[in-house]
Amino acid sequence: MWLTITLGAVGCYALKYLGAAIPETFLENPLVKKIVMLLPISLLCALVAVQTFADHQSLTVDARVPAVGVASLVLWRKGSFILVVLSAAVTAGALRHFGLAH
Repeated sequence: MWLTITLGAVGCYALKYLGAAIPETFLENPLVKKIVMLLPISLLCALVAVQTFADHQSLTVDARVPAVGVASLVLWRKGSFILVVLSAAVTAGALRHFGLAH
């Protein structure tokens, strides 16, 4: 266990050092700036997709899929965060309550 913790700490330190060692001219490149701006969005989208369609080691379609669809629609209509979360929760809950989804 301690080996894993030590390796993780060394890896984090190495990444932090490498980030500080990158020349500023590289970071000012417009392509690098664009990639850095889009990277968090793509990672968040991947996380949402995995949490929506994954069930342990298999893919599944259940009440989460229409719930994310409804949440996406509310986001598209510029709804508030609480409205997005509540609409997704109500959609998933209603589908499960009426036996239309697992």
